[in-house]
Amino acid sequence: MATSSTAGAEKVSVLFVCLGNICRSPMAEGVFRHLTNFGGDEQHPLIKDIDSCGTGAYHAGDKPDSRTLSVLEDNGLTDYKHKARRVKVPEDFERFDYVLAMDEDNFIDLRDSVKRAKKSGKLDNEVLQKVHMFGEFGGKDSREPIVDPWYDGGRKGFEVAYEQVLRMGKGLLQHIENEAKKSKSEL
Repeated sequence: MATSSTAGAEKVSVLFVCLGNICRSPMAEGVFRHLTNFGGDEQHPLIKDIDSCGTGAYHAGDKPDSRTLSVLEDNGLTDYKHKARRVKVPEDFERFDYVLAMDEDNFIDLRDSVKRAKKSGKLDNEVLQKVHMFGEFGGKDSREPIVDPWYDGGRKGFEVAYEQVLRMGKGLLQHIENEAKKSKSEL
């Protein structure tokens, strides 16, 4: 949780993005909600909003993959509810402070969406600074992807994805807390 050195800092919103929004990004959203006690009595004071979406609309309206939910439940996350949706341009880029891609293809798709919206005058230049690889926050290297377990076909891929999103989620939360401390000390 935040300390007195982060109290009063500006809250941030986080959007997790994968391809179809039924495996990796909802898993990351569920884990990050759990890490921050989002919506609970002791919600992390630096978190304003958490959501997930996909770059494609293949599964819009669907629940997360059953293996995603099973792995979350096995790790104590039993109350996660979600319906898949596609990223909204420009709305999501205006609403969220962090837009986190699960892999390089997602990152490129997000970047290209921003560039198209900028050309049409819907977004400004600073929006690209919001788009990151999730691996930048606790990855083994800054471009570490979360490999799509949908194509793995087995539960093991979902367990590996869980380990990654947990590690990166903790790293993201630490980053947010450090940024809040830094901005507070600059006041």
